[in-house]
Amino acid sequence: MSSKERKKAALYEKLLQLRAATNSSALNKTSIIVDASKYIEELKRKVDGMRQGVGTSQNSIAQNPLPAVTVETLEKGFQIHVLSEKNCPGLLVSILEAFEELGLDVLDARVSCSDTFQLEAVGEAADSIDAQAVKEAVLQAIQTWSTSSEQD
Repeated sequence: MSSKERKKAALYEKLLQLRAATNSSALNKTSIIVDASKYIEELKRKVDGMRQGVGTSQNSIAQNPLPAVTVETLEKGFQIHVLSEKNCPGLLVSILEAFEELGLDVLDARVSCSDTFQLEAVGEAADSIDAQAVKEAVLQAIQTWSTSSEQD
């Protein structure tokens, strides 16, 4: 195999890797590169949005005693994050009851309730519900919990 053929084969292999990494269905070199550029721009927008969300949630946590909630749509289901700078006794139960009312099956979860409250859960719903509905249900559960814990 000549040097030119090896370079061409290496380039082809790298294009196939790029195509796989960016979930491109393109077949020619130019289209794969265009798809990769679009994919990179989309990732940049997501990172910027996450940075803004982190800054906003940090400010809102300092000003608002209620936990911050984010819900992301996954390929099958949702990823739910709930964060509070303080311990929230009973909040986990309220959130899990909201999941149950939605018909959301929790597939994986990590919870910390020691000094702060942190919940990261991955759930899947049998019915077709969107991320906004999940977020609203979690926020309602937090509001209900907050009202009941203030009365205690």
